[in-house]
Amino acid sequence: MDFRVELEREEDGRWIAEVSELPGVLVYGETVEQAQAKAQALALRVLADRLDHGEAVPFESVSFSAA
Repeated sequence: MDFRVELEREEDGRWIAEVSELPGVLVYGETVEQAQAKAQALALRVLADRLDHGEAVPFESVSFSAA
């Protein structure tokens, strides 16, 4: 499954990154690269948590793209 990391710059200069397919995956970073990396890491933690709790994950691989 290909997750989209949506990136936007805030007025204070920080970057916000969100993976809308995974509720709660929303992070801030000082740079666009940092925000994207943090979003990917949090998304993977959310997916791992779902697997740990026996929730179905309907795909075998994960990839990310920037929006």
